[in-house]
Amino acid sequence: MAKAAYLGVGGVARKVKSMYIGVGGVARKVKKGYIGVGGIARLFFTSEQLLTYYGTATALNAARTNLAGASVGNYALFAGGQGTTGTSTVVDAYDTSLTRTTPTALSFGRYSLAGARVGNSALFAGGQTAASAFSAVVDAYNTSLTQTTPTGLSTARGNLAGASTGNHALFAGGQTSSGGTNAVDAYDNNHTRTTPTVLSAARYNLSGTSVGTTALFAGGRDIGVFSTVDAYDINLTRTTPTVLSAVRRNLIGVSVGNYALFAGGTPDGNTVSTVIDAYDTNLTRTTPTVLSVGRWNLAGANVGNFALITGGQASASANSAVTDAYDLNLVRSIPAVINTARYNLAGANVGNFALFGGGQTGSSAYSAIVDAYQVT
Repeated sequence: MAKAAYLGVGGVARKVKSMYIGVGGVARKVKKGYIGVGGIARLFFTSEQLLTYYGTATALNAARTNLAGASVGNYALFAGGQGTTGTSTVVDAYDTSLTRTTPTALSFGRYSLAGARVGNSALFAGGQTAASAFSAVVDAYNTSLTQTTPTGLSTARGNLAGASTGNHALFAGGQTSSGGTNAVDAYDNNHTRTTPTVLSAARYNLSGTSVGTTALFAGGRDIGVFSTVDAYDINLTRTTPTVLSAVRRNLIGVSVGNYALFAGGTPDGNTVSTVIDAYDTNLTRTTPTVLSVGRWNLAGANVGNFALITGGQASASANSAVTDAYDLNLVRSIPAVINTARYNLAGANVGNFALFGGGQTGSSAYSAIVDAYQVT
């Protein structure tokens, strides 16, 4: 079934990206065009993006879990993690052709770190260096993949969350040797660190994402499990929007268009959640169609007009390969599954691709797989 229209220009076939028709003297954009073939209407043109599973890219340089993903310029980066030889310093970079390179390693190996972007830099902050040892290290990579080490976090911690307001990369919450923290560190385009108002509740295993120029941090755990949401605007002023519709931790945050989504998670380490909470640019909460499969320790990434949510643990003994996609109107579709069911993987985007790398399939079974979804 053809879904593209072409027009001859100077003897060369040019793909038509937009098509208009006059209605009542006004040009209206055509989203889909059909033509009669054998008495049946066949789609020959669509201006809507198509999302497909591309396949697997070159594997990570080293199999690892609890790594972090972030994007900068023409690269998707996967940094740190834990593998068979312990904590990792490895950084894998994928360009818009999905060619993999390995930039300068992290200045310190760690897992359960967080990634976020500000300006022309991707920052990787915090993490764990051992079961009860935490890091304050921050590594930055610019659009040329040159690495620098900004001032460290104000509090060493792992299982924290990252998000961006546009002018700042924020790293919020996390786990310390004495439990959860409410610390928030903000880095501007020059990597200068400030410390905004702390979270309204100390917690770790929370998730962060952005909508417009607002960074949101949701869920998490400390002594209990939270439904709390904290929002930071472009001036780093904190507000507390309507809470999540259900308490949960180890959820994932991802954005699409005018929405920040928080999906999945667990309230107790046994029960899995299918819930998605969506916050618009006014921080009004709605609840779109739930995930097709409940899971936690899942990953998210966006590409084009889609937010993708994939992988995770569907139960204590079953991993998931399912991917759910939400478009600009929060309509859910279910693309092809990822190559291998796994959890504690990471997501990042580059060009027309959303990538999901690493993770684990069992307690000591680590993955180097990178799955790619493409928009056309």
